[in-house]
Amino acid sequence: MTHSPTVPSLDDLIFDNRFFRDLPSDPIQENSRRQIRGACYSRVTPRKVSSPHLLAFSPEVARLLGISIETCRSSDFTEIFVGNRLLAGMNPYAMCYGGHQFGNWAGQLGDGRAINLGEVDTGKNSHWTLQLKGAGPTPYSRSADGLAVLRSSLREFLCSEAMHHLGIPTTRGLSLITTGEQVVRDMFYDGHPKEEPGAVVCRVAQSFIRFGNFELPASRKDINLLKQLVDFTIRTDFPHLGKPSTATYLQWFNEVCEKTAILLVHWMRVGFVHGVMNTDNMSITGLTIDYGPYGWVEDFDPNWTPNTTDSQGRRYCFKNQPHIGQWNLLQLANAIYPLINDTLPLQEALNLYTSSFQEKWNVMMTGKLGLKTFQPHIDDTLIHELLGILQSVETDMTIFFRNLAELSPIQEDNNDQSIPAPLREAYYLPEQINKEYTARLSNWLQKYRKRLQEDDQTVEERTERMNQTNPKYILRNYLAQQAIDKAENGDTTMIEELQDLIRYPYDEQPEKNHFARKRPEWARNRPGCSMLSCSS
Repeated sequence: MTHSPTVPSLDDLIFDNRFFRDLPSDPIQENSRRQIRGACYSRVTPRKVSSPHLLAFSPEVARLLGISIETCRSSDFTEIFVGNRLLAGMNPYAMCYGGHQFGNWAGQLGDGRAINLGEVDTGKNSHWTLQLKGAGPTPYSRSADGLAVLRSSLREFLCSEAMHHLGIPTTRGLSLITTGEQVVRDMFYDGHPKEEPGAVVCRVAQSFIRFGNFELPASRKDINLLKQLVDFTIRTDFPHLGKPSTATYLQWFNEVCEKTAILLVHWMRVGFVHGVMNTDNMSITGLTIDYGPYGWVEDFDPNWTPNTTDSQGRRYCFKNQPHIGQWNLLQLANAIYPLINDTLPLQEALNLYTSSFQEKWNVMMTGKLGLKTFQPHIDDTLIHELLGILQSVETDMTIFFRNLAELSPIQEDNNDQSIPAPLREAYYLPEQINKEYTARLSNWLQKYRKRLQEDDQTVEERTERMNQTNPKYILRNYLAQQAIDKAENGDTTMIEELQDLIRYPYDEQPEKNHFARKRPEWARNRPGCSMLSCSS
């Protein structure tokens, strides 16, 4: 991404608030919980807080906006990005949208604790929407207070940037600011609420439009509003498709399916589990959006979900994410059907998602294994067998694939059935490893080595391919929790350490090897390290 010219001060940022300007607004100014019809947003003002304190900011995101590092450290920056002061040109609002939650239509949802400040125009048709999360109630807050706590805000801030540096489409995190006030939360909805430090994170994206933005007007048979929003989205985020028409709508939906397939393959590549893949949490531009009870697969368990709310049905577990991506696209197809009135091309686009995902999955897995090309008659079986082996004992996904690059393509002793030294580091419970497992892994490694020898590439080329696909460092759940524990006690050093770490997730960074270790035993079942709730 190109950086913008640095502006002298925050007051010099240029705002071009297209969503606010071009789409219909809620005519009622009162910030009260209610059903909003015929509008795409409601105007709101962030809630002022008593003692804001800047905990962290992203220099990379600041540069995208043309904000200097010195400005980020100023009191003005803190006051503005906690919501205490508005810049000239800002028109704060909360979006109106609906969504399917855990497979059921939930009706109107909307930005219950997110407030868009405005769109910064950095030139060359580059617009970045600034959005505060946790800055107070909106008409869409329902029974909630619109606030957020430090633990969830810190996790979102760090993970947004971690995902970006992993090469995964995502919203970004500009700043993390505590409010100096306490927020009451019942973390596990078990009748034990407690006060936690409040915080506001500033999220940045070129678009925050979700599948649910289109679902709500469609559910209300408001086809005029639906068309306005689709036309706006094509004009601002898909301008290469040209003037809106029925044909353009189909091209647009095809591209949304493609972008979603790309996103889901990336999630599966690094072991990221979103945790709440409701349609209101699905970005129309293919971004990872709304970091709630997300998590990273550590021991390879396809059925794992980080979300306590999903612990029974496991609808959003790791292995289900590709299928849920298509299910959510089906709901979007149903929403835009009135603009097309033809089922067949929409179904063809959904089929494109399936074929595109599979094609990209094959390419991704060959990259994880260090192969140049995908040979279906060999590699399908090779991949399937490996995924079964990884599930049979507790194996750290990240460490296994990263260390697999250290494996020699030539086995020196054909009778050696011991586990290669680079892979031993990946096992959580070495006592689970028995002769049957060792023989199964050794048999697979023999086939894998044979496949590598058939590839026309050097060891160095293969290693580089694998190390650019398999990160050494991810934002492990227990690392984020350790940073939260320290930050709640006034120590921000680990936030800074993790920011430095996640900038280069594919590099060795020898001085940071301790961050690449598998989850410690104390974190196995600890809240925040194993599972989380939607409470924030």
